[in-house]
Amino acid sequence: MSDHRAISDFLDAQAAEAGAARNTLLAYGRDLRDLSDWLANRRLSLANLTRDQVEDYLTHCDAQGLSRATRARRLSAIRQFTRFALEEGWRTDDPALRIAGPGRAKRLPKTLDRAEVEALLDAAGRIGRTQTDRARNVCLIELLYATGLRATELVSLPVAGCRGDPAVLVVKGKGGKDRMVPLSTPARAALREWIVLRDAAPHGSSLHRMLQGPGARWLFPAIGAEGHMPRQSLSRLLGNMAIEAGIPPARVTPHVIRHAFATHLLEGGADLRSIQMLLGHADLGTTEIYTHVLDARMRDLVLNHHPLAHVASECRKTGDPST
Repeated sequence: MSDHRAISDFLDAQAAEAGAARNTLLAYGRDLRDLSDWLANRRLSLANLTRDQVEDYLTHCDAQGLSRATRARRLSAIRQFTRFALEEGWRTDDPALRIAGPGRAKRLPKTLDRAEVEALLDAAGRIGRTQTDRARNVCLIELLYATGLRATELVSLPVAGCRGDPAVLVVKGKGGKDRMVPLSTPARAALREWIVLRDAAPHGSSLHRMLQGPGARWLFPAIGAEGHMPRQSLSRLLGNMAIEAGIPPARVTPHVIRHAFATHLLEGGADLRSIQMLLGHADLGTTEIYTHVLDARMRDLVLNHHPLAHVASECRKTGDPST
């Protein structure tokens, strides 16, 4: 079997059986094709891939200057593929099973403080040529901050599930898994206004034309085969809002707003398990990147609310250990 056919069969199985998201499949395909090209230049193929070859390939990726995260993702794709090949009977061993990956650099998620988010929300109402454009922009940022949705989840919201002033939205996340996210009062108001203006699009307007085709299904219609706003357009809009709000646009992305949502919830007293459910994380370990917020809050609780905190503070001031 050719490498191309093997990769194609693997991706088909991931889509049909594992329910992998489109972006995940695209990433798997890119990573496995890169490995296949590397092997082909050495007159090798995926069919006879060995552990030494996988390790040599990862060394090659490191020499190219690829980040630890990218190398870890490529090894993950290889592991998924070799496991699939073993299960399908294409080979009798799994050469990637015990290879240690480079791991991911531990870093705190980039986020925005509450004042910056407020500035973005305010700026959204000033971006756009028409009232309809401005209402759409306000709805986008209000929903993003109120729910912590991923960019793809936001732009692909079906309009049918957003009608009737819902208190919660049902969102289809990674792997086709549904979850419910509650809406804040401002988000509900912005959603109502946008749907009214969306439905009343003047005949002959660009929005009206979008609603005559595939765009009719989506909350945020756009020209194109999919019919909804692309993620790239959402990112550009957020960049324009950032400029209007006086924030460097590089600091404002859909994922940064998602981090702000989770961080501000934790600061307000929410627990990690609830945030895991709202974000749609399959593993609580993924949500634990936000524990730096918990650590800061715990220190504040001890230093400001523990009955002995005041005594300890006075002791430090006076230098008297008996105080």
